[in-house]
Amino acid sequence: MTQPTSPPPIPLVDLHWQYAQVAEAVAARWQRILSTCDFILGQEVAQFEEAFSAFTGVPHCVAVANGTDALELLLRAHQVGSSDEVIVPANSFIATALAVERTGATLRLVDCTADQLIDPAAVRAAIGPRTVAIIPVHLYGQHADMAALRALADPAGLLLIEDAAQAQGARQAGRHAGADGGGAATSFYPGKNLGALGDAGAVLTADAEVAERIRGLRNYGSVEKYVHRSRGFNSRLDTIQAAVLLAKLERLTAWNSRRHALAHRYQAALADTPGLTLPRTLPGNDHVWHLYVVHVEQRDRVLDRLRAAGVGAGIHYPIPIHRQGAFDHLGLPDGSFPNAEWSAQRCLSLPIYPGMTEEQQDRVVAALVAALVT
Repeated sequence: MTQPTSPPPIPLVDLHWQYAQVAEAVAARWQRILSTCDFILGQEVAQFEEAFSAFTGVPHCVAVANGTDALELLLRAHQVGSSDEVIVPANSFIATALAVERTGATLRLVDCTADQLIDPAAVRAAIGPRTVAIIPVHLYGQHADMAALRALADPAGLLLIEDAAQAQGARQAGRHAGADGGGAATSFYPGKNLGALGDAGAVLTADAEVAERIRGLRNYGSVEKYVHRSRGFNSRLDTIQAAVLLAKLERLTAWNSRRHALAHRYQAALADTPGLTLPRTLPGNDHVWHLYVVHVEQRDRVLDRLRAAGVGAGIHYPIPIHRQGAFDHLGLPDGSFPNAEWSAQRCLSLPIYPGMTEEQQDRVVAALVAALVT
């Protein structure tokens, strides 16, 4: 007698589906790159920079090797260094904090709000005589409260440098990250809404001089071959990654729309589920749902049950920055940032990606409800 087979597992994100959508377009560009051996900063890099600039409405895009470099180079282009202090949310991936410390600047962590975005009130309290910049992180796919942050930054002459690694295509009041202020940095890590086949990143800025400085910094301090006007880095985007990003950028709006539809279905299906805190979209935000993050008690037990049911849920992020061993030197104990710590203990990322079917999503919902009540 044939045993019934279990349905295939549902991944947190399906990169196989995503690559299949662009494989033909990437292969055609790859043949051109192979025929010309135009592997570093080739014509596809310039084409992608122009296309992503047009997509965001931000005048200048400079492609670099990864999102961490993008943040660091943007800080360095604004001459942030060892005498300065930079405010960063404790609830973020560690790259945000590492980029600050790599410049030699002092990291000043602050708490998030109940929506897991940097808390403007905490920022206000943290601003001191050495503060030169604030880095809001547009976490999970939506902007932090930029109006409140500008009201703090502008009178004090502080930079607003946006970490938009999870928010490609997101807008606030109709504007993309980097449209004003100190600029934005983004990552094209494969799992992002706009992802490469490896590491990649970019800086967006409205300031032509800042863009020119970053073009030099990414290429050993040179914008003219063998002429090095500053001490730079090797942070150049590979041409093949630009080819992939060009192909995916053409689909990003449609893919983000699909993410929005899936998030809306989750909201409707889970609205009345006891013991579950759902995400919300802040007023004025166009959310692109890089992640769909709920909060539950006994999160690890729920996560184990989801995975046993074939649901590839995840955690973003289980350890706040101030509790990472890499930042023990800050001397910040448990309880320093209550909202970030609350989220770290309860956050649960449910699968969401453009190729997800409604049948898969219904399975996720059923498995989550069962995990919460048993």
